[in-house]
Amino acid sequence: MRMKRRELFGRVSAWAATGAVATQFQFGCLDAFAQGDTARLLGTWRLVDIRNDKGEQIRGPKPTGLLFYDGAGNMAVQIMPDWDRPKFALGKATPEQAKAAIDAYSAYFGTYSVDEQTSTVTHHRTGNINPGDMGDFVRQVEFQEPNRLILKTRGTNNQIVWERVGK
Repeated sequence: MRMKRRELFGRVSAWAATGAVATQFQFGCLDAFAQGDTARLLGTWRLVDIRNDKGEQIRGPKPTGLLFYDGAGNMAVQIMPDWDRPKFALGKATPEQAKAAIDAYSAYFGTYSVDEQTSTVTHHRTGNINPGDMGDFVRQVEFQEPNRLILKTRGTNNQIVWERVGK
């Protein structure tokens, strides 16, 4: 019985180590081969500010959010407004409570592509909390400092400011 446990432990340990090395190799290589703006986008970003064309904070003074870009071309974003939203039990919201809970909340995921010639990133949205906002969404990319990212809606002054959390 002891032999079987040791053998099983050895196999599990070897499997875990192999998976960790493969994961590190996969993402490490993709990071190393990424160029320019694409490489600078990779990682996790925390929302700092979001403003409309008039410079107004449209989700409250301190909205929260995270943005992720990985080396395999996947991305995801969630932005929550800075105001009280009604609390309710799962599946027991009134229509008004449900509407208030998702008003100004953004959440979507998909893949992304970067056009370094035009300094844009396109989010190819495949899932979205708002089913009417699927498909491609293009943002102008501007880097300020090594850890600050500004995404702007083309043709407007709307902007979202992000700060790097990790790579």
